[in-house]
Amino acid sequence: MIQIAIDAMGGDFAPEEIVLGGIQAAREFHISVVLVGDKEQIEPILRRENAEHDPLISVHHASQVIEMDEHPGLAFRKKKDASVSVAASLVRSGECGAMVAPGSTGAAVAAGLLGIGRIPGIERPAILTPIPNMKGGHTFLIDSGASAQPNSENLVQNALLGYWYARLVHHIQEPRVGLLNIGEESIKGSPVAAETFAKLSRQKAVPFAGNAEGRDIPSGKFDVIVTDGFTGNVVLKFAEGLSTFFMQLVKDSISEGGLVAKLGALAVHPALKRGMMKKIDYAEYGGAPLLGIRGGLVICHGASRAKAIKNAVGLAERICNERVCEVIAAAVGDINTETLEQKMQIDAEG
Repeated sequence: MIQIAIDAMGGDFAPEEIVLGGIQAAREFHISVVLVGDKEQIEPILRRENAEHDPLISVHHASQVIEMDEHPGLAFRKKKDASVSVAASLVRSGECGAMVAPGSTGAAVAAGLLGIGRIPGIERPAILTPIPNMKGGHTFLIDSGASAQPNSENLVQNALLGYWYARLVHHIQEPRVGLLNIGEESIKGSPVAAETFAKLSRQKAVPFAGNAEGRDIPSGKFDVIVTDGFTGNVVLKFAEGLSTFFMQLVKDSISEGGLVAKLGALAVHPALKRGMMKKIDYAEYGGAPLLGIRGGLVICHGASRAKAIKNAVGLAERICNERVCEVIAAAVGDINTETLEQKMQIDAEG
């Protein structure tokens, strides 16, 4: 049985909510979880929830924690017994198939790069974030924070990572891949964007559908949209802020609209909760996978509570079951060979 390691000490509500999420994943999804962190804090929660003897739940002690204000790379190297570091070592050794890491994104990325290691041929792993779209599904934005200044080769690899994730984990038959840019034309954007467009247009490993503009992200026109980590993170944080602002506008409008507005809000509230709120709640999908490493890693929001952790564990198990890392390893070898052949042909023609 696949085991999922959980950094029980990461996030704003650790270890309480993280442990509860692990318990829920074991009970509802029947997934074997390893809670990594301080035993003295974790075990009382398990006893309280009558989960200390659950065969699907175990505890692996780790005496240190990487705090949010610490430099991720330096802290990872210095704190060998940090919970996120120990969880990564369990994945690297094969004891666990994947890990869930709430809290510091930087620490999670460092754990993936330094603790688990990259898939051979992948220069820079990338974070993939699902964004709800108008077609009722998700648009997968990659990268959303792992690498701020990638080159065109890295962006082509991001396209490959996103394509196979969407195909394997979300069963999209032929994911449409776009490149985030300031216009549809091939010459638009920065030199890196133009170069990436040319390379994606030439390769055959990924079905490239052209440039995507910012408005295309929620439209559902593309299944996967490729960008650098800096731009992707800005887009993601803007979307989060806009969602909060929109909800505040709705609340203010209802409050100022009098009795009729309040009655109307009361009538539509159940539908909004089932529909709109469920789609934009990050807890529903749990977290964002770091792709391009030799094991599954799902990064959770720092404010994640039990529901988000439970769903992140479920996502981590799907990544393992669909053999995402193995498929990507094979595919990146093919695309790197194809890229080298194209380069040799261009050099010969030049």
